[in-house]
Amino acid sequence: MMQISGLRANWKQFTLLVVINAFVGGIIGMERTVFPKFAVEVFGIESHLAMLSFIAAFGLSKAMMNYFSGRFAADFGRKNLLLLGWLVVLPVPLILNFTESWIWVIFSNILLGFSQGLTWTSTVVMKIDLVGEKDRGLAMGLNEFSGYLALGLTAILSASLAAKFGIRPIPFWVMEGIGVLGLIFSFFARDTQKFVDQESAQAPSPEKTHVFWDTTWRDRSLSAVTQAGLVNNLNDGMIWGLFPVFLIAKGIGLQGVGEIAGIYPVVWGVGQLFTGKMADHFSHKKLLFWGMLIQGLGIMSLVWFDSAWSFKIILGFLGLGTALVYPTFMTAIAARTHPQQRAESLGVFRLWRDLGYAFGALLSGIIADKLGVETAIMSVGGITLLSSIILKVRMPNRVY
Repeated sequence: MMQISGLRANWKQFTLLVVINAFVGGIIGMERTVFPKFAVEVFGIESHLAMLSFIAAFGLSKAMMNYFSGRFAADFGRKNLLLLGWLVVLPVPLILNFTESWIWVIFSNILLGFSQGLTWTSTVVMKIDLVGEKDRGLAMGLNEFSGYLALGLTAILSASLAAKFGIRPIPFWVMEGIGVLGLIFSFFARDTQKFVDQESAQAPSPEKTHVFWDTTWRDRSLSAVTQAGLVNNLNDGMIWGLFPVFLIAKGIGLQGVGEIAGIYPVVWGVGQLFTGKMADHFSHKKLLFWGMLIQGLGIMSLVWFDSAWSFKIILGFLGLGTALVYPTFMTAIAARTHPQQRAESLGVFRLWRDLGYAFGALLSGIIADKLGVETAIMSVGGITLLSSIILKVRMPNRVY
């Protein structure tokens, strides 16, 4: 039976996947603003590097699972990987609510990273399979919109709940409820491998023989996108783990921290409703360059201001820059790979991109411990500006 690709023809399944990805983003958002305070209040951890170790554990595990879920999507099925991802995450809130050991917190974030790698990668790949070439950017924009809007809203929610009721147990019980809902909704999703098989039969481009190395380094376009993805999540790892500490040191309370930090993923998410479609019509290179440039300038400007309103404006500016690059990353990768190898190439890209969380947490933690939080923020901003220059120099001047 012939499969008809396109957003209009598959809107029911596509909408279901958008909702599922909102649950994927929501479950990580419940950790987003409360974890630095969680580390200090519950476990007495003062070292920035030790505090950010949970992000490093998350980034490493998510990166590895991104690769394997992309590599084996065709063998095990997209839907099966999605369901497995939800099953893996269900113990995480239970561990966070009852453990008295930081080692168990690290372990829980390893499980969370595994889950995010399986669930987010599966929803991304399934949406790309459904819509076909014409609407890939729009599909990625809608996918990332739902995930990061939910992340931002639940980050604000978790901070508010923690301020009113304490960090444990209410926020983590809400996290558990999100995981259960994600699992239930995922049972109604349909696998999309038939769409891939049909597209492959019509695809003129040859398959690459070394997908990992082409995506990582040898293909100038793919590798330029990959390094930018890594740096994007490197700076996001710093914002996730270190920026709340920076705000608290400025005298801003936990609820205020949640309101400020939540603006970034909300603008990032909503912005992708527009930037995703832009990736279908405009130069990927230009969108990526300007997005990374805006991010770098925004991060570096954080250290020059003190008021809550100035931080909100800067975080909105930073969210705009990230919205420009996020759907464009995956649209550019998908446009340059054979349909049968698309999931694997996206998995390689997401491997390096989410290793950025680990690199960002470790790098900013070390710099913050040695030279101070403001120096760490400035350093990460400088790395982000350098990434924009690499894109400008290395990526060919073509529109994909």
